[in-house]
Amino acid sequence: MQEKEVLVTRNVILCLVVLSCSITAPLQGQDSIRDWAAIARALVARMALTPGERVLLVGLPGKADSLVPVLRAAIKGAGATDLGAIGVKEGWPVEWGTAFTRELSGASAQTLAPLLDDVDLAVMLPGATPADPLYAALQDRLRTGQGRTIHFHWAGAYTLEGVEFEPTPWVDALYQDALLNTNYPELATRQRAFEADMRQGEVRVTTPAGTDLRLRIGDRAVTRQDGDASTARMEGARTLIDREIELPAGAIRVAPIETSVSGRLVLPVSNWGDQRVEGLVMQFEHGTVTSVQATGGLEAVERELRIGGAAARAFRELVVGFNPILRVTESEGTRWIPYYGYGAGVVRVSFGDNTELGGNVRGGYVRWNMLVDATVTAGGTTWVEKGRLVR
Repeated sequence: MQEKEVLVTRNVILCLVVLSCSITAPLQGQDSIRDWAAIARALVARMALTPGERVLLVGLPGKADSLVPVLRAAIKGAGATDLGAIGVKEGWPVEWGTAFTRELSGASAQTLAPLLDDVDLAVMLPGATPADPLYAALQDRLRTGQGRTIHFHWAGAYTLEGVEFEPTPWVDALYQDALLNTNYPELATRQRAFEADMRQGEVRVTTPAGTDLRLRIGDRAVTRQDGDASTARMEGARTLIDREIELPAGAIRVAPIETSVSGRLVLPVSNWGDQRVEGLVMQFEHGTVTSVQATGGLEAVERELRIGGAAARAFRELVVGFNPILRVTESEGTRWIPYYGYGAGVVRVSFGDNTELGGNVRGGYVRWNMLVDATVTAGGTTWVEKGRLVR
């Protein structure tokens, strides 16, 4: 996930630490996940590699290090070419590199792009972000309609108020379950059916708190994050994110026709610029925020919208989660939203730049808002009811 803006509230993080003394950064210790070989096999299965395909691993040393050697072995075992592993910072063993990664490490911004023509598939391991030059260069290549990436971020766990927190042992356990045990054919079938219903007419999102948004997608590109990272899948890719396959999988993503979006978004509690906001109501007309009200913290919202410019007032994207393993869950007394809202019944609405989705809003700003009790109808059919996937 490359475009998110993390809005952290100190008091919420303190509460999380009190609720669970087990909150750590377990991927750095690599001990809370035991079956790295199974994870490597699952990743390679989703790649559907063909003989000779060239695969590069990119990540932050210190996170998921135990995965690197077994994943490289699995890639070679599938008949593909292992281009090695390169860190966005120093720290990985020299033997994980190859002549190719050494050439990448010494490349300038001008010479990096042509070298990446040798990469058929890159795996973005935990810790790599679009701010890293190599990651950004790979995205530039995807924009030209070449190559594909797997995003294995192993992050994106949120409180119900929308505050991201570091993976814990129970986050790791759920993500591993989702990667290994998702019914990928069934997930793909459901997503295709939902896309077909969205194309029939109006999509409506409502919540008990008062959200009531209506939109249409027309012939806009719909990204189905169903875990298919094959070369064949890329033949139908229309946007940047069509070529960025998320694992764990689960969401439908679409930038609606901007002028079709109308209604209101109601967030009982949210966080803006490190400040708690209560009773937020945002009115939309023709895809643009026309009014903002809140019972508390309004100044924080207005400040962020002002800094974000025109993009901050534009509707960006609708995301609907379909993976039943990643649904909103409770662990050690804490309810939380797994993997960026990809779980069944979770709805994510966002504001800002949507060019990577095939939309017309530019400006760089992006904000996500998670809804866990929404009802979604598409083409007259109810798909999600009060946070529960019903089809």
